[in-house]
Amino acid sequence: MTYDGPTDLYIDGSWTAAADGQTFTTEDPATEDVYAELAEASEDDVDAAVEAASRAVARDGEWRSLAPRERGAALHRMADAIEDRKEEIITVESYDNGKTPFEASIDVDMVIDTFRYYAGWTDKIQGDEVPVPGNRLNYTLREPVGVTGHVIPWNYPFQLAGRSLAPALACGNSAVLKPSSTTPLSALYYAVAAEDAGLPDGVLNVVPGRGSVAGNHLVEHPDVDHIAFTGSTGVGKGVMERAAKNVTGVTLELGGKGPNVVFPDADLEDAASGCHYGIFMNAGQMCWAGSRVLVHESVHDDLVEKIVAQAEATTLGSGIDDDGRMGPLVSESHQQDVLEYIETGKAEGATVATGGGVPADRDQGYFVEPTVFTDVSNDMTIAQEEIFGPVLSVIEFGDREEAIEIANDSPYGLMAGIWTQDLQTAHTVAEHLDYGMVSVNEYPVTQPQTPFGGFKQSGYGREQGTEAISEYTQAKNVNVNLE
Repeated sequence: MTYDGPTDLYIDGSWTAAADGQTFTTEDPATEDVYAELAEASEDDVDAAVEAASRAVARDGEWRSLAPRERGAALHRMADAIEDRKEEIITVESYDNGKTPFEASIDVDMVIDTFRYYAGWTDKIQGDEVPVPGNRLNYTLREPVGVTGHVIPWNYPFQLAGRSLAPALACGNSAVLKPSSTTPLSALYYAVAAEDAGLPDGVLNVVPGRGSVAGNHLVEHPDVDHIAFTGSTGVGKGVMERAAKNVTGVTLELGGKGPNVVFPDADLEDAASGCHYGIFMNAGQMCWAGSRVLVHESVHDDLVEKIVAQAEATTLGSGIDDDGRMGPLVSESHQQDVLEYIETGKAEGATVATGGGVPADRDQGYFVEPTVFTDVSNDMTIAQEEIFGPVLSVIEFGDREEAIEIANDSPYGLMAGIWTQDLQTAHTVAEHLDYGMVSVNEYPVTQPQTPFGGFKQSGYGREQGTEAISEYTQAKNVNVNLE
C-alpha cells in the first residue's frame, strides 16, 4: 500500500517542508515495509508554530474574539470534515500503527463524538458571582489559558490527539500538535480538517518530529501555556520537570496496570469476554489495559479456561487483507521488550497457560501471541510493571478485602474493573479502589462526557468531560467597589 496523504508540516495555515529540509520515514508494523516519508520538524519549526499559535490566541486575535457559538460551529465543521474522511483516516491509521481497521474505526468515531460534544460547550463556559461582604460586586471569569502544546503517543495516535485538541479549541485556545514520530500520519488529518472547517490561520498547527527535538522544545517553550501529554510514566515525569522551568501547566495521562476483579457470583462468560477485550484490544498497547485479572479462588479455573479459549481463538493479522482481529505491536524494539517481559514471567515462576512467544505462522510483522499467565503473585515483575502488550497475569484471591489489597498494591491507578452481580459488593469495592476510573461489568469503557485520568503515577489532571474545561481555562476574579 502506498501512502498518498499529507506529508508536510502544517504551520500558520500553510503546508510547508521542514526549515532544515529534514525528513523521516515510518513503517507498516504488519509487513515491516516503509510506508511513508514526511517532513521532520526542527526546533525552528516548533518556534514558528508557537509564534503562529500565539498570534491566533491574542486577545484581539480572530479565534479568541470569535463569538462562542461561532467557535462551536467551527468545531462541528471539523467533526464533519473528519467524518467525510473517515475511511481514509482508518486506512492510514491501520498501516501506520498496526491496529486493525475495526479498532481504528472505533477511534475515529470517538474523535467525531468528542468534537461534537465540546462544540456544544463553547457557549456554556461561564464564571460565577461571588457573595462578599460590603457594597461590592465580585465575580469570576473563565478565560482560555492561551497556547496549548499536545504531545501524543503512538498507541492511539488519532483518538488521543482529538481528546485533548477538542476541549482546548472549544475553550478558545490555540494548539500545537506534536504526534509520535513512530505514528505521525493521522495527526496531519487534523490540519486537513481545520482547513476544511475554516479555522483561522495559526489556531491549529501540526509538527511531526522526534520527541527528543520537537517534543522537548515544545514542552520547554516559554510561550506555551499548557502541555497535554499522554505516554509512559517515566517520560511524563520528564515532561513535568521541563514544563516546570516556565511554570507551564500540564495534563499528564500516564501508565497503568489495571486489575479486573472477578467475584464468585459474576457472570463468567461476560467477565471472560471483558477480560479478553481489556488486554488484547490494540494488542494490549493501552494505558488502561486490564493486564491483571484478580479472580476468586472458587471460580479461578473456570474463568481461566474461558479466557484461554478466547485468546487461542483470536486471529492475528493486519485485518486489512486478512481476518486478523489482533494486530502487531508497533515496532521491532517494542516487540522485543514485550518478549523479554514474557521470559521474565517464566523465570520468576509464572505458568504460561497460552501463548508466550512469536506466532509460528508469521514470518513478518511484529506480532506476539495473546499470552495468559497463571500462578502469578502480585510481587512478580509482570504483575507490577506496565508491559504494554498482549500479556495477562491471573492472580487468585480469597475474599473481598484481599482483592482490594492486591488491586491497590500497584504504583498505578488508572482504571479498574469489577465483575459481580451484587450491588453492595460493586459499590463498596469501587469506593475502596485507588483508581481514577472504575467500571462494573464491562471493561474498558469511556465516553467524551466522562472524565479520563488516574491516581498515583497514572497521571495528573483529567481529559474529557467537564473536567477538561477546567484544564484548558483559568479563573479570573474581578472585584468592584460600589461605594
